Amino acid sequence: MSIRPTLETRKAIPTLEGAGVHLHRAFGFQDPSELDPFLLFDDFRNERPEDFLRGFPWHPHRGIETITYVLAGEVEHGDSLGNAGTLGAGDVQWMTAGSGILHQEMPKGNTRGQMHGFQLWANLPSAQKMCAPRYQDVKAADIPEVIDDDGTRVRVVTGEFWGKRGPVDGVAADPQYLDVSVPPGVKKTLPIDTYRRAFAYVFAGSGAFVDAAPPTGVLLEKEVMGEEVNIRDMSGDRTLIRFGTGDEITVQAGEDGVRFLLISGAPIEEPVAWHGPIVMNTQAELKQAFRELQNGTFIRPAH
Repeated sequence: MSIRPTLETRKAIPTLEGAGVHLHRAFGFQDPSELDPFLLFDDFRNERPEDFLRGFPWHPHRGIETITYVLAGEVEHGDSLGNAGTLGAGDVQWMTAGSGILHQEMPKGNTRGQMHGFQLWANLPSAQKMCAPRYQDVKAADIPEVIDDDGTRVRVVTGEFWGKRGPVDGVAADPQYLDVSVPPGVKKTLPIDTYRRAFAYVFAGSGAFVDAAPPTGVLLEKEVMGEEVNIRDMSGDRTLIRFGTGDEITVQAGEDGVRFLLISGAPIEEPVAWHGPIVMNTQAELKQAFRELQNGTFIRPAH
């Protein structure tokens, strides 16, 4: 077994999206090969309704899949296929844009005016860029949760973990999407398929992700659970951790425990032509998509 080293630790950056939604972006619109097959990750968390209620009005997507995971509040959605509904706390929506879709997402706070959720973009391989669009809406009660003897809790959104399989399936990137909570002071090792790109996103508490062979002068040496190991400074709220290769990650939870998303997927390793909400393989395909948006042929008829 080999522990994945932490290649990079960085804070999510405040930004504006949609019609003026204040959110934090952990990655996106930079090097698409960095976390291939994943393109973008946003944390939309706010306690001021005026900072999110304008939402994400009608906009197009093509060539990607979007994964929306709501922790608090609600998101009302509708699309050009005639789908409409509401995502509540703990719910997940996986949208395959495929050949093209127009949709809107309008966040609504809970009774205290709080909103919190995440959106992840996953690329589609060239063979599936123009597939028929579809939705998978999953209710919180249908997402399995496993609890280990040390109190570690893992919600399995998609993929297989500790004998449980998440309810979202048929996704091109074949990802594993886990919501992990580790109790205070617990050191936990979690398996990841060797051939997947992987990252963690800490959003509550703090934790140190252990390196097997850290670079000299970069890491701090501390006593952890009776063993001398090398760990980075504690990663806290809104921190992205990008991992190297290996088949497991180890985290040491801080005094308040740590909660993070652990996401991995098989890299596509294809050229990326990307502008805004449309991701294709070539500039010619990208220009064609925007021409179709302008002339009204972007939405393909259902077969």
